[in-house]
Amino acid sequence: MLNLDGSPLDCGRIARAARFEEPVALTSEAWARVAAAHRGAARATERGPVYGRNTGVGANRDVAAGAEGHGLRLLRSHAAAGGAPLPGEAVRAMLLVRINQIAVGGSGISPQTTRALLSMLNTGALPSVREHGTVGTGDLAALAGAGLTLVGERPADAPWAPMRGFPETDALALISSNALTLGRAALAVADLDPLLRVATVTTALSALACRANPEAFSAEAARAAVVPGAATVARGLRELMGPVRPARVQDAFGFRAAPQVQGVVVDALTELAGLVGSLTAAAQENPLVVADGVVHHGGFHMAGLTLRLDALRLGLAQAAPSLLGRLRALSDPAVTGLPAFLATGPAGSSGTMIIEYTAASAYGVLRASAAPASLETVVLSRGAEEDASFAPLAVRQTETATAALRTLLACELLTALRALSLRGSDASVFHRARHALRAQGGEDDDTGDRDLQEDLDAAERALPQLGAPLVPQSDTVSERAEASGF
Repeated sequence: MLNLDGSPLDCGRIARAARFEEPVALTSEAWARVAAAHRGAARATERGPVYGRNTGVGANRDVAAGAEGHGLRLLRSHAAAGGAPLPGEAVRAMLLVRINQIAVGGSGISPQTTRALLSMLNTGALPSVREHGTVGTGDLAALAGAGLTLVGERPADAPWAPMRGFPETDALALISSNALTLGRAALAVADLDPLLRVATVTTALSALACRANPEAFSAEAARAAVVPGAATVARGLRELMGPVRPARVQDAFGFRAAPQVQGVVVDALTELAGLVGSLTAAAQENPLVVADGVVHHGGFHMAGLTLRLDALRLGLAQAAPSLLGRLRALSDPAVTGLPAFLATGPAGSSGTMIIEYTAASAYGVLRASAAPASLETVVLSRGAEEDASFAPLAVRQTETATAALRTLLACELLTALRALSLRGSDASVFHRARHALRAQGGEDDDTGDRDLQEDLDAAERALPQLGAPLVPQSDTVSERAEASGF
């Protein structure tokens, strides 16, 4: 049971609850804040105009709301979206984040609607949420569609008893949130965190296969980098590799600068995780219910989230060429002392040559996904809303980059394991990684020309097993985010 009290939510905690359908409840203190905010919003509405409660929205902000049914009309008019339906885990993450935001106190949503949202989440009676319909100033279409499912005007994924007597003033309060964007961002962080640890494993395997100089991974070198994440990566490499007799005084950048380029990504992910966690506990609704009334504001604008997502993807795109460089090194007899392309068949055998092409293809996708979403903007609602953060686009690009990164890491894992197998390595990290590959149906002993598709697929399936923390728990992303002050 996950008890929500309006405190910041760890991205991994959101992912586990959303993916394993963990039951969710509110604490008694949270229920008290919800009720108090609902009463405060009602008092403010009696005194004068309150955006979306007794006025229109957008360019209609100065128009007094008309006849009875304003709330339902608001939901109906904002619920249309396009694109493919999102997976259930994204919808559950959205609901979980929205409920935790409501628990902060500040939305003015009624306890009745809050209970209905909890029931929707816990029974699996999820709304259908489409991909397109938000630009980073509130996930209006997604949450309005959820509202229509609450009242029975749209179907749910499971049997659902529609909510009766939906409070008209809850409509805007329900949809004035970036809960879907934040939920998806949390899932992306949870997916990337173990992959960054896998990147340390695959780098160590390649470095062992090429007998890279471990001085580049020393604590002294990491301190000179002045990049906090570099120390984390360097420490992981030292622990994984152990003693090495280097083949060269100095290696190519794919090895020598690995702590620096990967460390930047570690730090970017830490900052993103901290911000996402903070935003899950922020009452950013417009208007915001406060002790003596309401505050109209633009705090829902996700410029900060977009910039951090952009920084993360740019870091991934900057780090990927080093991985491609290691793949080239693994194929080069002058570096490894092994056959070209790690092929042991007749002259002209191709070995792992195609793996380099596959990795390059994935890198192209990762690099394209790094285009900054923060440069986008749009003018909407007759000019009343003349800017947008496009944070949802940044999240979609991050999901795309994550999928490409999995392929890149699988390519390095498979190639490095073959090189170490040919070398007859006794390194413990080699045996652990080989066991993970073989547990997924992969093979690294047959080095003749053959179809490597099953091996590459097995390498990608093996990545989660290799993503367990390699450094003290204080260096996992959730702990680093907490330490960063968010």
